[in-house]
Amino acid sequence: MKADVQKLLELKYQQFNQVGFIENDPISIPHSFSTKENIEIMGFWVAILSWGQRKTILNKAQELIDLMDGDPFQFIQQFEDKDLKRFERFKHRTFQFPDTLYFLHFFKQHYKKYPSLESAFTSNFNSNEETIEQALNRFYRYFFDSEWVLNRTKKHISRPASKSACKRICMFLRWMVRKDEKGVDFGIWHTLKPHQLVCPLDVHVQRQAELLGLIPKAPASWKLAVELTKELKKIDPLDPVKYDFACIVTGK
Repeated sequence: MKADVQKLLELKYQQFNQVGFIENDPISIPHSFSTKENIEIMGFWVAILSWGQRKTILNKAQELIDLMDGDPFQFIQQFEDKDLKRFERFKHRTFQFPDTLYFLHFFKQHYKKYPSLESAFTSNFNSNEETIEQALNRFYRYFFDSEWVLNRTKKHISRPASKSACKRICMFLRWMVRKDEKGVDFGIWHTLKPHQLVCPLDVHVQRQAELLGLIPKAPASWKLAVELTKELKKIDPLDPVKYDFACIVTGK
């Protein structure tokens, strides 16, 4: 990697990895909570809804929170069928009522068995795995292990096995796993390690990474996301996805 590219990425990372970055970003939604369960639930949900205009994404996430009476975890633990009708009016692009119901029931069943959403990603996880690739594939199977799942809902959760770049889930895992003194990412999960994360590859990151010569021009894919992450590991092998800050901002 060229020295000037490395210098630019480090500069931008230092410039934008700060709490001022939070306010207008989807990560502001989980930052509005203090309990681990609510951070996980709304972090995951807003990450999955993160396509389209940021203002709309934030508004929709807040609408979800309001529908869950301001405390998603408590609502998920206690809701009854009669409480679900209120969600009929909630939708975001192709994410609609049936998808919302599936997510609610998934969370309810998961938290009956486990104290953290992290378990959904780390079942059978081997600490020697190079990346989160198999963790994401296993999570997909676990998330949809229900006789009630609809095919329409499956399109909202991506996986490397389908060659998707898995941008939204990679972003969510960055939030949960990375931790530094800046206070943007939460770092509340400890089984997955920062060096196993894969850089979230959206259109802005991909464009900037191409301009910087970090990846070739090619369709977005899991392979390309891993390739970008390997390049970023040349700067910081233990925490490569911290340069997601730099690529996002310099790419817009």
